[in-house]
Amino acid sequence: MLRTLVATTLLAASTALFAQAAPAPADAPAGKAPRHARYDCSKAADPKACEERRAKVREAAKKAHAACDAKAGDERRDCMRKELCAQAKDPAQCEARAKERAERRQQRHEQRKPSPDQKK
Repeated sequence: MLRTLVATTLLAASTALFAQAAPAPADAPAGKAPRHARYDCSKAADPKACEERRAKVREAAKKAHAACDAKAGDERRDCMRKELCAQAKDPAQCEARAKERAERRQQRHEQRKPSPDQKK
C-alpha cells in the first residue's frame, strides 16, 4: 500500500515538473514566441551588406503594412504586392514573380481542398 502511494506521488510530481513551460528570454515580448531570422547574415560573404539589405526590406514592408492597414483579405494581399513591387528595383519583374507565386498558391489550395465526397 505504501509503495503504491509513493509511486503514485512521484509520478504525479514528475508529470507536473515536465508540464511547466520554459521561461521566455528577457528581451522577448510577453506571450510571444521568439522570432528567428530567415537568413543569418553573420554567415554571408558580406555581413554588413546583408544587414543593410534586410533593413531596407524591413522598412519597405513597414511602409506597405502602413499603406494597406485598412484593407483585408484579397484586397490587402493585392495592395501589399503593389506597394512592395513599387519599391523594387525592377517592378515589372516583381509583379511577374508575384503572379507566379499566386498561381502556385492557388494550385496548392485547389489540391488541398477536399472533394464533396470526402466531407461526409
